[in-house]
Amino acid sequence: MPVKKVAAVAALTLLMAGCQTTNPYTGEQEVNKTSKYAGVGAVAGAIIGGIADGSKGALKGAAIGGVAGSGYGYYIDQQEARLRAELKNTGVQVKRHGDNLQLIMPSNITFDTNKADIKASFYRVLGSVATVFKEFDKNLIQVIGHTDNTGSDKINLPLSKRRADSVAGYLVGQGIPSSRITAYGKGSSEPVASNKTSAGRAANRRVEIDILPKPQ
Repeated sequence: MPVKKVAAVAALTLLMAGCQTTNPYTGEQEVNKTSKYAGVGAVAGAIIGGIADGSKGALKGAAIGGVAGSGYGYYIDQQEARLRAELKNTGVQVKRHGDNLQLIMPSNITFDTNKADIKASFYRVLGSVATVFKEFDKNLIQVIGHTDNTGSDKINLPLSKRRADSVAGYLVGQGIPSSRITAYGKGSSEPVASNKTSAGRAANRRVEIDILPKPQ
């Protein structure tokens, strides 16, 4: 297939991938992720199809690639939207990293100081998370506990692990298969802010839930 035709198909699909949408939670313009995945898949399909079967192959490859690319992107888009809706104004952050989603739960809303028992007031929030996890069951779930650097690893590592276990155990109790969930603690080894300030230490005391695609 002539390079010119491949470039034209690529330009068209990238243009489609650049469709802007408004994030309902931030009000900012951003690239629609479903379109982005579809665009990338279409470009790849066009190139492969063009090599195999000329211009007709490029068009067919673009169509197939676009559908394949948009499938998982659409799934993640929907899951992200549901989580943001359920967790709005709860203090839990929802972050997107490519194909992965991450929930960040500050310890002050999740646990009492130096405790690993989930606060009663947080059960409803975790229950909402479990509801979404049951609806979207094509993910693996990693629960990771973190602390600030106050105290030693002898204290921080077990505490972070117990907190991760508490969250994982609650999710299992809500009907999430244990085979989907792993839990571990990292103590103070992965700070997200400076431990020299009280605000930084508060940010470092957290439980993260990483939502990952299952291996194909």
